[in-house]
Amino acid sequence: MICGTDEAGRGPIAGPVVAAAVILDPLRPIAGINDSKKLSEKKRQALSDEIKQNALYWAIAQCDADEIDAINILQASLLAMKRAIEALPVQPSEVLVDGNKLPKLQVPARAIIGGDGLELCIGAASILAKVERDRQLLAWHQSYPQYNFAQHKGYPTAAHLAALAEHGACPLHRRSFAPVAKVLASQT
Repeated sequence: MICGTDEAGRGPIAGPVVAAAVILDPLRPIAGINDSKKLSEKKRQALSDEIKQNALYWAIAQCDADEIDAINILQASLLAMKRAIEALPVQPSEVLVDGNKLPKLQVPARAIIGGDGLELCIGAASILAKVERDRQLLAWHQSYPQYNFAQHKGYPTAAHLAALAEHGACPLHRRSFAPVAKVLASQT
């Protein structure tokens, strides 16, 4: 009952940070799991579906932009992971966490730098988190097309920064992040 956990969305200036927790079934191996950043969007989506069908247990949780602004992105990432782990219907015997920091948990846990490429359960969690976060940003694109979230998923690309300067911040923007704070300060 080893659980892997990882997050997606620490670097963007808009949208939630999303975490997943996954306990894989050793009797139902899934080929191709890797760090989500090393997979194409199409491959991530296919693997996400397969993980959801074949894992013993999985859960997804998040912290939205307001929470990120209130507690900072590192603490929000750890909180989202904790929420995902606690949303599992079982308590894992151990949690493997991608990175060098651990969320506050009631079970043994190990931080593994580069874990999403080393441990299949962490890689699976990175895939679920990334696919869910991207899905949400595509949906938010419908509400806020002027920012083109479908293209950059909230990352601070030149086009996103230009849209932010032109239109100001929307409720998805992380106001504590420097590019957003700069635009807000210039508009007062």
